[in-house]
Amino acid sequence: MKKIITLFINSLMVIITLSLLSACDKQVETKKSIRPVVTQQVKIQDNWQQATYAGEIRARYKMALGFRIGGKIVERFIEVGDVVKPGAILARLDPEDSKLQLMHAEGELEAAKAEKRKAQLDLRRYTKLYKDNMISAAEHLRFSNSLDIAKAKYTQAQAHLEVTRNQSDYTSLYADKGGVITSLEMEVGQVIVPGQTVVNLALPEEKEVIIAVAEGRLDEVRYADEVKISLWIDPKHFYTGKVREISPGADPVTRTYTVKISFIDTAVKAQLGMTTTVVIIQKKNEKVAELPLTAIFQKDSQPAVWLYSPQNSQVNLQAVDILEYQFNSVLIRSGLKNGQIVVVAGVHKLYEEQVVRLQDGVSW
Repeated sequence: MKKIITLFINSLMVIITLSLLSACDKQVETKKSIRPVVTQQVKIQDNWQQATYAGEIRARYKMALGFRIGGKIVERFIEVGDVVKPGAILARLDPEDSKLQLMHAEGELEAAKAEKRKAQLDLRRYTKLYKDNMISAAEHLRFSNSLDIAKAKYTQAQAHLEVTRNQSDYTSLYADKGGVITSLEMEVGQVIVPGQTVVNLALPEEKEVIIAVAEGRLDEVRYADEVKISLWIDPKHFYTGKVREISPGADPVTRTYTVKISFIDTAVKAQLGMTTTVVIIQKKNEKVAELPLTAIFQKDSQPAVWLYSPQNSQVNLQAVDILEYQFNSVLIRSGLKNGQIVVVAGVHKLYEEQVVRLQDGVSW
């Protein structure tokens, strides 16, 4: 009898133990089934639409320099990227032809001078003969006209000499203003014609940013409320800009339009050729809520989000109207209220009225 009682007690203890273990397993299983979620509070705000472009710093003003006369280049004193000061010599032509032309002009002037002196002496002598009635008035007038012609030739020879001297000086190319050499279109030994561009000089006093914009985004740029510019070497600092010019025609290769943006800030620490980020900001006449793309759930091909209720820790599906999809976010036009809490991660593993917990103990 005692053995039966002992066996009964042992069996009862085993049953109680198994029941306790089962209850613990259910509690653990229930606790594990409460899915952790990441949430974000809804903020209804003005729709400041932003578009980002990569740009390049360039000089607003450029100069294309060339020789005023033709000839053979014999010396070059610059390279691309050199910074030159006003009056610096850039290149020189072969001066031999100019020297010969100068000698020829000087000889023409001396000949015209001698002819003028002879005409003066002839007129003086024939004027005396005319007064003594030795020659006719017509003859005297002929020598007077000869002197006028000689004077005109002398003046012409003087002007020709000055032009030739100037052309002799034109064998050297100088920088009218200080700047940076951006390109060279000449080599030593090359024969050029007058006016041919051989040097491109950028004036660094006023800089601007060049960006390429697709035709569908031109209005955003044209009617921008703000333009911010940052350098890639200093991305945290933004300068204020202004759209100065939009190209009237598209690039034949890229089919984009060139937009030039001027700096409003005067103290711009940028060098020519640097890469920039240009942010075009435009205020729309509507209120939106911005959420990550991961917050969007699809139900019956309609976009929706999961709303979290702090009162019962449950989630419920809410249909929304999407205004625009952006790179990693989405703009919600309607369907949400300010202050609501939206699940932004793990939305595809949720169901209606599911109890969830905020990840890392986050609470609202």
